[in-house]
Amino acid sequence: MRPTFRLLVSHPAHFVSLGFGAGLAPRAPGTVGSFVAWALFAAGEACLPAWPVWLAALALTVAFVAGAACIARTGRALGEVDHGAIVWDEFVAVWLVLWLIPSGWAWQLAGVLVFRFFDILKPWPIRAADRRFKHGPGVMFDDLLAALFSLACLFAVAALI
Repeated sequence: MRPTFRLLVSHPAHFVSLGFGAGLAPRAPGTVGSFVAWALFAAGEACLPAWPVWLAALALTVAFVAGAACIARTGRALGEVDHGAIVWDEFVAVWLVLWLIPSGWAWQLAGVLVFRFFDILKPWPIRAADRRFKHGPGVMFDDLLAALFSLACLFAVAALI
């Protein structure tokens, strides 16, 4: 089933899972969702430049847990647990990467691009997690692993610089 605007606005869970509409992109919805997540992160930084660590960690935890429930509902509605239009998992993973890397637009661009690389390529163990774990939390988990791989690479580059 191809998601529609009607599905997007039919329930708050679908609105979240489909990344506020980013998942309706006809091509590369995961990439579109990642860049929308970056824009929202930048807006959040502009509104509250120095998020306390506890608040950022809480926000990411809530986004992960609530997002997993939303994704499960949207997956059932679409008849596919990890439908390509479901991009909330990219949102949360990108936010995690952007939160932990050095600040600045160049680092942020690198963070989004490196995350997309690992999310698309899915090296082991990301691919294994993607195949094994399904439903809301499982859909979120493989993107969390891609974020951790991205962070490891970006921290290595930061250490070299």
